[in-house]
Amino acid sequence: MVEPDISLQPDGSLRVSGDLVFGTVAVLLNRGIGLLDRSDRHIIDLSDVEHCDSAGLALLLEWLDYGRSKSFEVSFRGLPPGLLRIAGLSNATGLLSVAAD
Repeated sequence: MVEPDISLQPDGSLRVSGDLVFGTVAVLLNRGIGLLDRSDRHIIDLSDVEHCDSAGLALLLEWLDYGRSKSFEVSFRGLPPGLLRIAGLSNATGLLSVAAD
């Protein structure tokens, strides 16, 4: 298992790396919220995510919900194919806003 990390990038986006699975997502939830509050773009790049399960999808949905509660839109880029498959099976694909850039 690859430990997850999330960091604020120079362009104001957030970058997530590692595994987004049941054993790792809890540590990222609040760290991601704190970084979303500091970000001016609210884009989360998942290009460096290696493995993902339904807990990873739940994490993304929590970040989306947090953004809505604070009146900003969270969007994603580099969504891993496995996460998109899980979202499709869960009828949640339409909830994941994909960043234009």
